[in-house]
Amino acid sequence: MRLVIKVGTSTLAHPSGKLNIRRVEKICKVLSDLKNAGNNVVLVSSGAIGMGMGKLNLASRPSDMSEKQAAAAVGQCELMYTYDKLFKDYNHTVAQILVTGDDIENVNRRNCFKDTVFKLIELGVIPVINENDTVSTQEISVGDNDTLAAIVAVNIKADLLILLSDIDGLYTADPNKDGKAELINEVNEINDKIYSLADGAVSKFGTGGMATKIKAAKICTDNGIDLVILNGDYPEFLYKAVAGERAGTRFIGKK
Repeated sequence: MRLVIKVGTSTLAHPSGKLNIRRVEKICKVLSDLKNAGNNVVLVSSGAIGMGMGKLNLASRPSDMSEKQAAAAVGQCELMYTYDKLFKDYNHTVAQILVTGDDIENVNRRNCFKDTVFKLIELGVIPVINENDTVSTQEISVGDNDTLAAIVAVNIKADLLILLSDIDGLYTADPNKDGKAELINEVNEINDKIYSLADGAVSKFGTGGMATKIKAAKICTDNGIDLVILNGDYPEFLYKAVAGERAGTRFIGKK
């Protein structure tokens, strides 16, 4: 299978903004194993700004564009160093690809991006894709990595997109406020009811929320690709999602 895995900042980092080493190690181990099993793995990783915040001892996500870009520049170095080191332990090579909205919208740039990803896959490399927050502005940004991951999945004709987040999946209500909220295991149609379940909450380190995940699911399912939301606390659930077993919330692609 051709898999796109998106890892959110809240999965990669502790509330302090510092790297959650144990969790990231588990994620890299499982992804390496999935690749060893014959799957093509593409990783879309948030975390540059969050890690930069941790290294710069910033208490909250920067609102000033230049400070945001500075945090991303600092954090991206540590992010890729970490992936390179951890995947190397399992004999896998990673490559960094940073993109902006312009790279997606412009046909020539988009084709170059796809060619690069396909060549890296052919060479047995794990592409690690992130938005280029060091140069992105509001006008040329994708906006969030859930959407970016969906765009990547569609462009490389992935079989499955998995979003690792800080929640088990989509619930019938906010589980933090409603003790009767139930996890929705499968969504066959993204309608007004599904949209209404997105509360738009975000972490202080990330830009995503359930709303962006449902948006990503809509992009994928409209193009025949399944999308699964999983809790990043349990990287071993990736095995179940890839095998088509019940795990998190699966949005079924239109065939």
